[in-house]
Amino acid sequence: MSDHVEEQEMEAEALEAIFDVSFSVVHDAQPFVWSVRLVPVDCGGDESEELEHNHVAVKLVATIPPTYPEDCGPELDVEIERGLAEQHREEILGVARDEADANEGMPAIFAVCEAVRGWLADNNEKGLEDVSMHAQMMRKKKDEERSKAKQEQKFESQKKAEEMTEAELEEIAVRKRRADGTPCTEENFLAWKEQFDKEMEEEAAREVAEREREGGSNKKKGAATEIKSRRDAEREGRPTGYELFSGKAGTMNLEALEAAAEEAEEGSDEDDAVTVEDLDVDENLFDDDDDLDDLDFDDDDCDEEEPEI
Repeated sequence: MSDHVEEQEMEAEALEAIFDVSFSVVHDAQPFVWSVRLVPVDCGGDESEELEHNHVAVKLVATIPPTYPEDCGPELDVEIERGLAEQHREEILGVARDEADANEGMPAIFAVCEAVRGWLADNNEKGLEDVSMHAQMMRKKKDEERSKAKQEQKFESQKKAEEMTEAELEEIAVRKRRADGTPCTEENFLAWKEQFDKEMEEEAAREVAEREREGGSNKKKGAATEIKSRRDAEREGRPTGYELFSGKAGTMNLEALEAAAEEAEEGSDEDDAVTVEDLDVDENLFDDDDDLDDLDFDDDDCDEEEPEI
C-alpha cells in the first residue's frame, strides 16, 4: 500500500466519523469516489425537522486522483437534491473548487464541504428552484435588501467606534500595551535595576533589624527564666504550713503528746512509757514563758475531743 492510498483511506475514515450516514464511498478502489450530502442545518437524521428547517440540499461528489493530495486536488461535482436550480449548481461548484485550490497539497474535502454548507445556509430559502422572471426579480429584491441591511449594520458599527469616549480609547490603548508588553531598552533596564537594588537593600535592613529585636527579646526571656528557676529552687527546701503545724517538720506532735498522757494515766512500766524526752519537740516554741502560764494541763483536758487540724 502506497503512502497516498493510506492517507486517502484515513481521510475517508475521518469524513465518515464527521458526517456519519451523509458520507458514502461510491467507489472503493483507486481512484476513490466519495459522496457527501449537505444541508444548511444538521437535524441529526430527523426527516420532519430537516424538511422544516432546510429548504435546499445538495450532494458533493469527489473523485480522488491516485496522487491526491500531494500532487493534485480532487475532481469535484455537485448534484442538486432540493430547492435549487442549475445556475445555483454552477455557483456552488465554483465555491467548492475555489476552496479546494486554497487547500492544495493537503486533505481538502472537509474544508470544501464546509464552504458549500456555508453557501447553502446563506441561501436557505423556499422557491429558489423557480427560475421565472418574477421569481428572479423577487430574489434580486431580497438580495438587495439583505445587502442594504449589512451595509447599515457596518455603518452603525463604524459610527459607534467613532463615538467612543476618550476613556474607552485609553482603555483600549492600555489593553494593547499590556498585550504587546514593554520593550526592554538599556535606559528602562537600568531604571528597573536601580529600583530593584534599592528594594533589596531595604528588605535586607528590615531582616537585620528583625533579628536584632528577636535577639534582645530572647535575652530578656532567658534572664526571667533564670530568676524564676532560682526562686523555685529556694522554695523546694521550705516546709509547708501544714507540715509546720502538724509536727511533720519537728515543731509539735499532738499525737505523741496524747500517747504520753494516756501512758501516764494507765501506770505503764517506765521502760514502755513514752516520756517527754522521747517527744520530738522544738524547744524554741516555748521560750516565751508568758504563753505557758495560760495553759492548763489537767487530766480532764486530755479527755476532750482532739481539735480538728
